[in-house]
Amino acid sequence: MISKHCCEQSDGGEGVEVVRNEPDTHPEHGLGQFTEKRIYLSSKLPSWAKTFAPRIFYVTEKAWNFYPYTITGLCMTLSIRIETRFEDNNGSNDIVFGDSPTPAENVSFLDILTDPIPEKHYKESEDLSRWRSSKTNRGPLEKGWRDHHKPIMCSYKRVHCSFEVYGLQTRTEDFIHRSIKDILLVGHRQAVAWLDEWHGLSLEEVREYESTMQEKTNSKVKSGQCNTGKSVSFRPGFLRSLSVTDEQSLKKMGMTTAAMSDSSASSVPHSPSRHNSTPE
Repeated sequence: MISKHCCEQSDGGEGVEVVRNEPDTHPEHGLGQFTEKRIYLSSKLPSWAKTFAPRIFYVTEKAWNFYPYTITGLCMTLSIRIETRFEDNNGSNDIVFGDSPTPAENVSFLDILTDPIPEKHYKESEDLSRWRSSKTNRGPLEKGWRDHHKPIMCSYKRVHCSFEVYGLQTRTEDFIHRSIKDILLVGHRQAVAWLDEWHGLSLEEVREYESTMQEKTNSKVKSGQCNTGKSVSFRPGFLRSLSVTDEQSLKKMGMTTAAMSDSSASSVPHSPSRHNSTPE
């Protein structure tokens, strides 16, 4: 259902373009699938970030899916790494990744039933308090469902984010963590709400479905870019590189540093955050 989600989020030259989707093998986790995607998101950036980004802005996502373990990395000026492990429990495992427990203040439990989502993403058909699966006779979910609903699965996410640019690090990393929470919450709500579309499919049928959706998604992204009717213009190169890290150089570029975060605080990367969501 990730393919369908990507297609829904793509339009007007923005969204997710699939570059590669092919089998892969991991020495520890065995057979799996590798995907490479370009995520175009210029219009989704906050106003303060658009000042520094090019007019056509995208990040490259590379993901290795060796169910029940996956790794996702996003490459640009910043570094994002997301590890995923699926377990048949309600989020009760504190050492799911085999090392020391994540500090409690860095753990976010996402409830696909009760947690609020951005209004623009709300659909009544994906409201799990009203949802019903005709194939499995499951739903709707009720308050406290995580403690009594069977079957249940938790998707554990360990998120590492680093953006080591003076004056922008803390603000950017906070924005990314908030955005990832929204993406995970919406995506896992949809995975349950669309249960009747994927339940019972064979692996071959899943790959065929992915291929169809990826062609449709890529077409939407590319057609939107071609039909803008405007020539592509980029902002000055120094604004795109974001390679300046000292206050003196920033001032020479005409940037004020008075409102920027304290350098002693911004020089320390945030601790990784683990997000747990519990779709059925």
